[in-house]
Amino acid sequence: MESIIIIIFLAGYLAITLEHNLKIDKLIPALAMMAILWAVIALAHMPVFEVNAELRELVPSHIDEILLHHLGKTAEILVFLLGAMTIVEIIDYFDGFATIKGFIRTKSKRKLLWLFSILAFILSAIIDNLTATIVLITILQKVIKDRNTRLWFAGMVIIAANAGGAWSPIGDVTTTMLWIANKVSAVELIKHVLVPSIVCMIVPVLFAIRFKAFQGDIESDIDSLEAPKSKFGSTMLYLGLGAIVFVPFFKTITHLPPYVGMMLSLAIVATFAEIYSSTKFSISNVDSDDHDTTGHHSPVHASLSKIELPSILFFLGILLAVAALESLGYLFNYAGSLNAAIPNTDIVVMLFGVGSAVIDNVPLVAASMGMFSESLDNPLWHFIAYSAGTGGSMLIIGSAAGVVAMGMEKIDFFWYLRKIAWLAMVGFVAGAIAFVLMRDLVLHA
Repeated sequence: MESIIIIIFLAGYLAITLEHNLKIDKLIPALAMMAILWAVIALAHMPVFEVNAELRELVPSHIDEILLHHLGKTAEILVFLLGAMTIVEIIDYFDGFATIKGFIRTKSKRKLLWLFSILAFILSAIIDNLTATIVLITILQKVIKDRNTRLWFAGMVIIAANAGGAWSPIGDVTTTMLWIANKVSAVELIKHVLVPSIVCMIVPVLFAIRFKAFQGDIESDIDSLEAPKSKFGSTMLYLGLGAIVFVPFFKTITHLPPYVGMMLSLAIVATFAEIYSSTKFSISNVDSDDHDTTGHHSPVHASLSKIELPSILFFLGILLAVAALESLGYLFNYAGSLNAAIPNTDIVVMLFGVGSAVIDNVPLVAASMGMFSESLDNPLWHFIAYSAGTGGSMLIIGSAAGVVAMGMEKIDFFWYLRKIAWLAMVGFVAGAIAFVLMRDLVLHA
């Protein structure tokens, strides 16, 4: 029976990895794999377990209880992401991200490279690396007319955005998963992963800045960049970003799950959005025929309608599929075999990082959470957060930021492999070395 379970999982995993070749959205195999795995477990009456992290052993459980347990943990992540996505869409509704264009006051390619890299690093830590990449490439398209130059900038934005997302509990789906699962705390994650992430971002820039693509000035009229379409754009940008940053503080103070704080932040941002738009539209009313007196839809309703539900469903499928393997005890047992084969966990974690460039980092991190039973803020979890977050930069299909940039700029896979991949790899290794050195200094202090 174990062989059948593994074959189903590998087949689904392969379909997710080859979504571009098969032209099938990855949410379809993820949901199918999840449903089939749990159906096989139920029909075959296979014993399910819960991993006891303190005792480092498997505790027998009932399938209904274990499925409800994993559904609850998954729902925490999905509700959190829904709230964050809605806040970002509300900011975009008021054209708030156009405010960022105001920071661009130079035509020097070198200065622009530093500016966009730093913006990507900071923004991705707040609004996640995917959204930060979309925002910055949209601005790049208005600032840089030459497509070849723009491709180089886009490649560096991908590296910086993934590095920025790795050190923040709200910067990447994988770090959010680790944070919500109580594998890492916000303060300790930032303390241990921020410096390696900065190294991962800076080292590729120091190499790239010598390239011909970043010499001289751009041909663009910087002063002609349009201002936000709404007079409330800047206000909503700062309010939205502040509301998202508030969530970790809320969790630290109240000790409630992060999604509770995110819902409070969404309520505050939505309130101001409704006030600024002068609408009387009810958030609970989904009838698209309803209009306010000025003829505009509610900004909250409009933002909710733009949420990327396929991503939410993909996370649901993949997290519950991995939970099936965890409940059967496979991941726990594989971790023991892996540690026996490769005693150095640093090598194992770095292999996770390399693997995240080839396959999706979400299932990799989900699997690692089931494989290892280390306590809260163990250095292993911080290293996994770094490796999974930054390793995906080594291939353009290895991260959500890379995939969206590939679509927006039609970046060729092999062009990225030749020009950008080695820069991402150098940054990844440099950051990993920085992490190991920092960790060892703390342990021996």
